[in-house]
Amino acid sequence: MGEAGTRTTYTLLTMIAFKHSLIALAALAAPLLQAEPELIPRPSEVSWQKDTTNLAAFSTIEAAAELSFEKDYLAKTLQSWMQRSSTQAPAGAAKTIMLRTGKLDSDYLLEVKPEAITITGKDAAGVFYGIQTLLQLVTLEKDKADFQIPLGTVKDSARYGWRGLMLDSSRHFQTVEEVKHFLDMMAYYKYNVFHWHLTDDQGWRIEIKSRPKLTSIGAWRVPREGIWWTRPGPMKNEKATDGGFYTQEQIKEIVKYAAERHIEVIPEIDVPGHALSILAAYPELSTTGGPFQVNPGSKFYNIIENTLDPSNPETYKFLDDVFRETCQLFPSQYVHIGGDEATKKYWNADPDCQAFMKEKGLKDAHELQSYFIKRVEAMLAKHNKKIIGWDEILEGGLAESATVMSWRGVGGANKAAKMGRQVVIAANSAYYFDLYQGHQSYEPATYSKLRLKKSYHFDYQLPKGVDEKLLLGLHGALWTEEIPNMRHCEYMLWPRGFALADAAWSTQTKKDWPEFVERVEAHFKRLDFLDINYATSIYDPIIQMKKINKREVITLSTEVDGLDIHYTFDEGEVDHHYPVYKEPLVVPYGATTIRMRTYRDGKPVGKLRTAIIKDINAAKKLLFPTPIEN
Repeated sequence: MGEAGTRTTYTLLTMIAFKHSLIALAALAAPLLQAEPELIPRPSEVSWQKDTTNLAAFSTIEAAAELSFEKDYLAKTLQSWMQRSSTQAPAGAAKTIMLRTGKLDSDYLLEVKPEAITITGKDAAGVFYGIQTLLQLVTLEKDKADFQIPLGTVKDSARYGWRGLMLDSSRHFQTVEEVKHFLDMMAYYKYNVFHWHLTDDQGWRIEIKSRPKLTSIGAWRVPREGIWWTRPGPMKNEKATDGGFYTQEQIKEIVKYAAERHIEVIPEIDVPGHALSILAAYPELSTTGGPFQVNPGSKFYNIIENTLDPSNPETYKFLDDVFRETCQLFPSQYVHIGGDEATKKYWNADPDCQAFMKEKGLKDAHELQSYFIKRVEAMLAKHNKKIIGWDEILEGGLAESATVMSWRGVGGANKAAKMGRQVVIAANSAYYFDLYQGHQSYEPATYSKLRLKKSYHFDYQLPKGVDEKLLLGLHGALWTEEIPNMRHCEYMLWPRGFALADAAWSTQTKKDWPEFVERVEAHFKRLDFLDINYATSIYDPIIQMKKINKREVITLSTEVDGLDIHYTFDEGEVDHHYPVYKEPLVVPYGATTIRMRTYRDGKPVGKLRTAIIKDINAAKKLLFPTPIEN
């Protein structure tokens, strides 16, 4: 019995010891996955397991020589994030990340296993996109980074080959480092076309060595602040000190930087309109002779000429010089030639233009512009380039090889596609990111409104019977009339840039607004860590006011579901103790403002917002000079 008892005791002690060992091992084991990663853009196929692994333990990256940039990019990013978050690699960390290319039926395949991570791309770009997805598995917020990532696979392909953003460097000039930062932001979200708006009425930004006045004169304007199109114009003998330009070496540097991140750079030389910076330098290319000054944001459209003279042979000699040097700097097959908003006033009033039209058998000024565009098309063809232009290039007859970028809605795209031409959708109603993101009472000044929800739900379809391959992709535009610096660029771009990234990349086209909001909010935290600015306008109250029985009545709502709106008609600092909006509010007699803040689960998510009651229905708009832009 004693022996039996000893054996039993031994067995019991062994069981107890084994149990404690399991507890100890469980404590050391990786935590289980709490929630699926919030990825933007949304991948084609994902399969997550409940187990996780510590990415900080993967201290080795292996890659072939042709993937050396991708390898360095991943290593430097992880190192930076670990330093920023004070994350230490586990003792004895020696796991490996493998980067490789191979035959795939997708753009990339990401496989996360306990002891190895593999990213296989169909090419180097695919590997780079896989890296972006891997990095998004790391949870970021403020100065924290959680490198515990889920085990699983991501098999992913892009919906469109063209996923573009335009940056206007004419209206406000950005430094080389700021342009690189813009490219980095594009890369995070798998954008691959950088459309660089380099010339306009407010500044010429590209060095053309054969035409030095473009940068000695055309790149500079008198300094002004205030709302665009209401600014005072240049005064007599006032020095033009505001501006800048990119040297050809700087442009090569930026093009290389973009190419490393698998981003194609397409320059825009905007002609024949938007050409005041050209005319300031070379007034002989106008119909009126000048003199001209680069516009500082004052009203001038149809008051001062800003179109090139299409009847003047010197105009085409000038453009031949410009495009020759431009084509040498940009490897892209495309050059964007603008073609938009070219007033016909000065051509119609000019005897030489009228005689030229008669000589060429052109019935109106639209056909004169088409003639001009076709001449530019031939110039660029000499350099093996194709033209792309805004949808006005359809007017008067479309050039044979032209691609149409449709900005005035989708009508231009529909028309061009029915003609068998390639199109890119840059609809101002969905992808113009310089517009209000919320109510004009508490957003920076601009001229129209585009909420995130509208951007997200936009889904263009080609007309029936048209070859789907004619739709190259989707394109966002960031015009900078009222965007003076990069922090403001960031504010206007994000989160609407998330919606475009999702639409342009993701093959999962079914819309789910609440699910998208969850991803957006996760990426707000990522942007906090990366020190990138963004708008929280989705949390702000949507305010409407109308008269009922001779009283002003305010209705409030929110873009995001599940928010409480606390409000007051006095000047108080609104918090959760103030009334919660339940039904339309009759404005009290004498009230001049309404102050509001949104809460979720008792915690503030929105900023304190104030609307002046008499201005709620007033459109705080820029005084745009053309009916088209209004």
